[in-house]
Amino acid sequence: MKSTRLTRTALLTAASALALTMTACGAEEAASDAAGSAGSAASSAAGGGSSSSAPSSSAMPVSEEPFGEGCSAVPADGEGSFQGMTDDPVATAASNNPALSTLVQAVTAANLGDTLNTTDDITVIAPANPAFEALPAGTLETVLADNAQLTAILTHHVLQGRLSPDQLAGEQTDINGDPVTITGSGEMFTIEGTVTGTPASVICGNVQTANATVYIVDQVLAPPAA
Repeated sequence: MKSTRLTRTALLTAASALALTMTACGAEEAASDAAGSAGSAASSAAGGGSSSSAPSSSAMPVSEEPFGEGCSAVPADGEGSFQGMTDDPVATAASNNPALSTLVQAVTAANLGDTLNTTDDITVIAPANPAFEALPAGTLETVLADNAQLTAILTHHVLQGRLSPDQLAGEQTDINGDPVTITGSGEMFTIEGTVTGTPASVICGNVQTANATVYIVDQVLAPPAA
């Protein structure tokens, strides 16, 4: 009887010890898992635990459509509209646009219409009618009567290459090889070197024709020799 009690007591003691051992092992594993999870979280927070990253911010894309408050002067439909101008070469497109009627008069007087229409991939800085109205009294009439000066002024408005808005700023070159410096970005651009001395502002930009991109401005540019 005494032996049976001792055996039973020994079994109970062994079972208790085994339970305590298993409990301790489980606690150690839980602690290890928790430490591993914490380490992973810390590594991720530091940037080394994950291959993914937050997307970087980028500048707003420039609109592919014409922009600027002066665009309201362009007809909404017909051959002189933005859509209508895309099918015609630049001089023809301008002739259909009443906002550029004085420029067309000057181009016609200088016999430059065919040259502009047959030159591929150009950028035209096009003075709107108010740009010519801003000239000192008598200046337009004098220039229209002097073909050499008129041609020099008009060709200074024609840049090499078809420039998109994100390419416009910087020192560009006209088809005579003279520099034209344009500053700005997005939808705000200005050009120094005008007949009146007031910087020209792009009032309607990114206008597309069959062979040119047009930026309508509020001043007439002056070539270096003018």
